[in-house]
Formats: sequence, C-alpha cells, structure tokens
Amino acid sequence: MAGYPDVGLISLTEMCRSIQEISRASGLPTIVDADTGYGEIETSIRTIHEYERAGAAALHLEDQVFPKRCGHLDGKTLVSTEEMCEKISAMARARIHPDFVIIARTDAHGVHGIEEAIKRANAYREAGADVIFPEGLQTDEQFAEVAKGSPGHLLANMTEFGKTPIIPLSRFEELGYSIVIYPLSMMRVAMGAVVRGLEALKKDGSVESLLEDMHDRASLYELLGYTPGSHWVFPGTK
Repeated sequence: MAGYPDVGLISLTEMCRSIQEISRASGLPTIVDADTGYGEIETSIRTIHEYERAGAAALHLEDQVFPKRCGHLDGKTLVSTEEMCEKISAMARARIHPDFVIIARTDAHGVHGIEEAIKRANAYREAGADVIFPEGLQTDEQFAEVAKGSPGHLLANMTEFGKTPIIPLSRFEELGYSIVIYPLSMMRVAMGAVVRGLEALKKDGSVESLLEDMHDRASLYELLGYTPGSHWVFPGTK
C-alpha cells in the first residue's frame, strides 16, 4: 500500500483510507490488520471506532510490543497477557455494532512456545475476542494442538515464504479453523507479473509478448461495471 515494511509504520489515518477504498470497491466484508492498536487502550478504542466507520467488518489485534515485527520474523517481544486482555475488553465494549468481529492474534508460539500460545488464546477469548489467530505455527500438528487446547473460532494465516508450510484450505477446515487468510498471495502474484512486464519492456521495447496475460479493455470495463457512453454508477448505489 505504501511501500513500507511490516513494522507498524502505517498510520491509523492511512489504513482507514484504504479500508474505505477496498470496502466500497469490492462490496465485501473486510478483515483488517490493526497491528498493536496504534497505541495504548485509548488509541485502541479509537481504532475500532474508526475501522467500523471506514467500513471494516473485522480487525485483528496482536500482542507484540510496538514497534511490532512481521509475524514470520524472529526477535519479537510480547506485551503481558493482562495488558492484551485489557485492550481486547476495552475494544469489545467500545465497538459500535455487536456483529463487528474482534480477532486476537498471539505471537507467543515463536517467543515462549505452544503452551503459552494456548494459554493466551484462552485468556483472550475470556476477555472478549471472537476469534483467535495463532501466528507463526510451523506444522499441522501445532495448528491441531491450538485448536484442541482453545476450542472456538480460529484463524490461520497462510502466507507464503514464512514459517508456516503450504497447507491446503481443506486441511485447515479439518483442523478446525473457521477462517484462513491469504494476505499477500495475490500481491505477490501481481508483483511477479509487474517485474516480468518491466523486463519485457526493457528487452523488447514493448509489452506485445504479454498481451494474452492482460485484461483487455472490455474485460476491465466489465469488472468495473462501466459501459462506455453511459454514466457510471458507484457500486452499491442505484
């Protein structure tokens, strides 16, 4: 979105702008990363208000110390279980609509081990989290162990090139996970295509060799719901 690494550099205002753009364009419910809540309890309360107003359907909050690190990197530091529970409880009380989903992420497995991850997961459920997100698990067995030790809604992060091996969606379902996110998959596919396109342009002086891989104009207009020569109607309006 902004060309920053995943270390908590995106501001609340920047994120809310993206939530509005994505939610309006897609018309789909969106799960949005809230990092560590952009601060302490007061800022976390503001975060859930602003995310809801921007059009998000859910957020996930993590238990790292700011500045956070990507969940698939080493060297993370966690806040106390009590501090994370206070944030979750405050956000649960502050949400505008009762259907807004609070997902509590724990990075405890990579710092303290699977038992601490399960212990925190259960504490976060008790504090008011609707879904638990155990980050950085490395095997089917670990995902199964968390599901057994903390029954309820669970989210799995299927990101490529990290600590989690490629696990099929059907297997996550068997293991008891309600939600599986693929947060960077399509961006990685798209950026790979961008690099190949730039290489072709530099080598050949055109992108003619890539035309079959492109959306043509008619397909793009169909995707956007636009008919040339007529007034475009914003999605979700009449």
